[in-house]
Amino acid sequence: MRDGTRAVRAGLPEPVQYEPALPGPVFAAHYHLSGEPTGPYTYGRDTNPTWTHLEAAISELESPGEPAETVTFASGMAAVSAVLLSQVRAGDAVVLPDDGYQVLPLVREQLEAYGVEVRTAPTAGNAQLSVLPGAKLLWMETPSNPGLEVCDVRRLAAAAHAAGALAAVDNTLATPLGQRPLELGADFAVASGTKGLTGHGDILLGYVTCRDAELAARVRKWRKVIGAIPGPMEAWLAHRSLATLQLRADRQSANALALAEVLAGRPEVSGLRHPGRSGDPSHPTAAAQMRRFGCVVSFVLPDRDRAERFLAALRLVDDATSFGGVRSTAERRGRWGGDAVPEGFIRFSAGVEDTEDLVADVLRALDEAGPQ
Repeated sequence: MRDGTRAVRAGLPEPVQYEPALPGPVFAAHYHLSGEPTGPYTYGRDTNPTWTHLEAAISELESPGEPAETVTFASGMAAVSAVLLSQVRAGDAVVLPDDGYQVLPLVREQLEAYGVEVRTAPTAGNAQLSVLPGAKLLWMETPSNPGLEVCDVRRLAAAAHAAGALAAVDNTLATPLGQRPLELGADFAVASGTKGLTGHGDILLGYVTCRDAELAARVRKWRKVIGAIPGPMEAWLAHRSLATLQLRADRQSANALALAEVLAGRPEVSGLRHPGRSGDPSHPTAAAQMRRFGCVVSFVLPDRDRAERFLAALRLVDDATSFGGVRSTAERRGRWGGDAVPEGFIRFSAGVEDTEDLVADVLRALDEAGPQ
């Protein structure tokens, strides 16, 4: 089965006469439950039929052909926290990227407060290998956000296992249609479903997928204890949105590559990155493990004012944070702090607009933002 067909059919129950193909969201805090609690649905913080369908769908996408378990969460950071805090304890060491998602430094603070040693190294060049010995868990983010560096998941996961460590990959930017970390040897595929997976910018969601039932059970127990559960409406909307994932991913990847190619010819643009571009430093590694290269392009304009003028001149692109949506977005990433990027650094998320229109809008905005 190919990606598009799988995305459309994933997680759907067997057809029932006169019932919808995708059952509506189940809003329930409790269920009829006589006798011993041996059934699948007991209490709303533990299980929900709407989660069941969505989790089955994500498992099919992240691990086609191999049994896997997915646990969904209220946000991507809830999923990230669940893996890290359910698998390590005081005295353990964790390896994080030092160029990943800007909330990771806050995660580091919390881990260290719990007595966990945190080591960091860049994503590029598989540098995390240098701080791996003795660690309990290796956390990879590839491509990294916002710098779009790529590491060799196969190599790092194998090294982690040889050292007795678990390997987790943040698969948010790639989505399961871009790469499948479990097939590359990782123990956990983790993502914010807020972004490319669901793609409409209207829900917060996170998930963890793994093939080891014991690891999944620890993550699921953590969700139960913390209560970071997705709402049934969000879960249903997410499942509904999966049907267009392949269509969205293909158009977004094509748009991102087209933008990267035209940006490469602009004299005011520096630091251009997109792993799908043949001249990108990450392209050889990305091409060996990715099937689609994602929707994000990053580049640097000469200064903060030039970047702000560029963003203000765009007509088809929203000045907004996050990425992966059907509408193109861009932002001057340095406005948030926390990322080691220049003041003119732009993170651009290509949507599903017609390529010619999107490219024309970007080029026009660059012209209008010229020196003043």
